[in-house]
Amino acid sequence: MKIGVAGCLGRMGSSLVQELRAGGHEGLELAGGTVLSADLGKTDFFTTADPAELFARADAVIDFTTPEATRQNTWLAAKHKKAYVVGTTGLSAADEQELADAARETRIVYAANMSVGVNILLALVEQAAPRLAAENWDIEIFESHHKRKVDAPSGTALAIGRAAASGRGVDLQKSAVYSREGHTGARNPGTIGFSVARGGDVVGDHRVYFYGEGERIELSHIATDRLLFARGALRAAQWALDQKKPGLYSMRDVLGL
Repeated sequence: MKIGVAGCLGRMGSSLVQELRAGGHEGLELAGGTVLSADLGKTDFFTTADPAELFARADAVIDFTTPEATRQNTWLAAKHKKAYVVGTTGLSAADEQELADAARETRIVYAANMSVGVNILLALVEQAAPRLAAENWDIEIFESHHKRKVDAPSGTALAIGRAAASGRGVDLQKSAVYSREGHTGARNPGTIGFSVARGGDVVGDHRVYFYGEGERIELSHIATDRLLFARGALRAAQWALDQKKPGLYSMRDVLGL
């Protein structure tokens, strides 16, 4: 099966190309990738500045680009009926709705984080949250990434927050606290706090704390190699290609969680 890589010269795109060309993913090969017009001719494999060309020649396309590019690629995937794996972060609620609409036509896997370990973490957080009563246990989510990361909190941190909120049966939008600035007094029970750090070349560090009286529970995931996200995305692409029905899927579906 031929895999296209949107933004193949980007940080994640380059990792995907490296993994595919290493040949460790049976049945998968590189179809090519999209680049900016100025970058045409800089690779020894097929590239194009027109995403439609990539979707026409690939069986599946993996996208870790920008929300703007992903909006266009979403409907190309639907038009060409190609499997589509989306790891782009910073998507709005409207963007996510477009993915759901396009998934009526094809198979789409969308996840804030393609890491197998992170998705196990999400499942653990969702299981723990309802068993630790909000009036007795406070939830704080800490994350750090490299200094070039644009979105904050990260998509993964927000996914952790959604997992915690889902476990407790509450709305994250109403429970989240993204900044302590200007807040005084005691903490409001049931809130879910977020803290962000940016610096150096940190690949990804996510920690969830459940604070109780006289005890705390810590769950964490530390990424040390960007290739782990590429491997997860390729696993998702292989899984999507095996699905018979269109739909919007997650890494939990891919992993059977």
